[in-house]
Amino acid sequence: MTVPTTDDGHRDGRSLHERIAADLRDRIMTGDLAPGVKLPSTARLKEQFAASNATIQKALQLLKDERLVVGRAGSAVTVREHRQQTVRPAASTAPRSDGEPYPWLPEGHAGRAWRSRLLTVGEVVPPADVAAALRLAAGDTAIHRSQVLTVDGEPVELVHTYYPPEVARGTALAQRQRVKGGSPALLAELGLRIVRCVDLVTARVPTQEQYEALRLPGDLPVLRTLRVAYAASAAGERPVEATVMTKAGHLYELRYEFHPDLASPAGGPAPSD
Repeated sequence: MTVPTTDDGHRDGRSLHERIAADLRDRIMTGDLAPGVKLPSTARLKEQFAASNATIQKALQLLKDERLVVGRAGSAVTVREHRQQTVRPAASTAPRSDGEPYPWLPEGHAGRAWRSRLLTVGEVVPPADVAAALRLAAGDTAIHRSQVLTVDGEPVELVHTYYPPEVARGTALAQRQRVKGGSPALLAELGLRIVRCVDLVTARVPTQEQYEALRLPGDLPVLRTLRVAYAASAAGERPVEATVMTKAGHLYELRYEFHPDLASPAGGPAPSD
């Protein structure tokens, strides 16, 4: 397989099996290799990539470890039915009733066993970007809650949520317990109805905590979303919640819907961050 180089001659320095896995991963994630479809045979992959049998097997093992394909030695390797899932962030702030699925569940997870495991609750100095989002001064503390969200026993998201102390102290948000109906419902009860959320999404190499909590197979990037929720106040909007959500980048995609005319001069100014 011939790989084009850039004008300055820069080439992919990864090992051959990593490059093969990357190309196959892309075909899986774009849908060219759909769920249930068999991957090309080892013989065909050897010819396509000019690689040995051992190299092809190492590439396939990476994809198996990433839960993108399934198959045993000597049998066809197929794309898993539950591959990359779509998450609609706009639905995640809606309150829910007891017994209802969490609104963060991806479209393909309906009917599967979901669970939220609370890890820690306390008062901490938040990361700098969170402090800035909540308009806290350097060294100020925030009420912090962390949890891992699982589906069918598999971790799907690591969540760290922060609240200004004057908002959360003395409420269920500061206690080691589940928040009935979720934080949007509790904030609304406090007179802090969320009117706007702003997401900042980045792809990053996983931290040690993320690697272990999400049971990641390697250094594939994670999707990190910093979501800031604003409530209406007499002086305008105020930030009342900042959440850092981390998902495995190769298993989840985020779907945002918007109307371009709303952000154009004719449609009025777009909301500022």
